[in-house]
Amino acid sequence: MKKNDHIIKQISVFSENKPGRLAAIARALQDEKINIFAFSIAEAKGFGVVRLLVDKPEAALKKLAEIGFMVSFTDVIAVRMKDEPGGLFDIARILGESEINIEYSYAYSGKEAAVLILRVDRIDEAIEKLIKCGADLLKAEMFR
Repeated sequence: MKKNDHIIKQISVFSENKPGRLAAIARALQDEKINIFAFSIAEAKGFGVVRLLVDKPEAALKKLAEIGFMVSFTDVIAVRMKDEPGGLFDIARILGESEINIEYSYAYSGKEAAVLILRVDRIDEAIEKLIKCGADLLKAEMFR
């Protein structure tokens, strides 16, 4: 199994932080029949960053750029973790002990497990350490 099998293309959308911007993003993706698996919004001084995991990342990036959003791809990993106390600790400990910095993360929980999305400073090393410690990383193909 290659490390890049686990590198997921997240879409980062930069936008003014004002009413209707998220609706415009969601409408554009709906019009293109693009499914959103997970997203987060961060705010900084009047601007927001919407981070999205979608089923058609190339099409989403193209559509959002066409309607005037500043967009880019960011490499992230997704780790299935126990949806119980200590699940986050297990993953954070592995990365912390390996001195891999978590730049940001967000999570979603489903019926079977929780999934932690991570942007880290050394992605290949993070993948290697997590797999070596028995973590269940999702494959990038799940997000295409």
